[in-house]
Amino acid sequence: LPRDLKYLESVKEKKNLFPSPRHKGDVGRKAQCKQFKVSTQGRWPKKSAELILSLLKNAESNAELKGLDTSTLTVQHAMVNRAPKMRRRTYRAHGRINPYQSSPCHVELILTEGEAYVPRPEEEAGRKAKKVSQKKLARQRREQRN
Repeated sequence: LPRDLKYLESVKEKKNLFPSPRHKGDVGRKAQCKQFKVSTQGRWPKKSAELILSLLKNAESNAELKGLDTSTLTVQHAMVNRAPKMRRRTYRAHGRINPYQSSPCHVELILTEGEAYVPRPEEEAGRKAKKVSQKKLARQRREQRN
């Protein structure tokens, strides 16, 4: 949790950013994305970072009140769901009216006390045998015959 809070603070100050590996439309390229090796595009979502930062600080104070060790807290589960739209109206030219809706959301965070580091399984012991396609197997058999 302390590392998460530090990262979100640096996003607010535009020292770190969130990479956009999937949703790349209209997202500019940034040099800070080189550290992630996933994408060259990313953003600094200041408003979202402030919201998540306030939720994490609130969860940290709740854990402190319950007597948990805040230095070993980890985010076990995080989920964001759509909430019902809040409807207003905006007045346009020539007597027309258009909807003016906000898109709120429900954010759910579950923090647990425990080990922050999860070791990676061994290279050979944890991996399954790689599947080979039928086409490749047939080609290999042909090459062995010749």
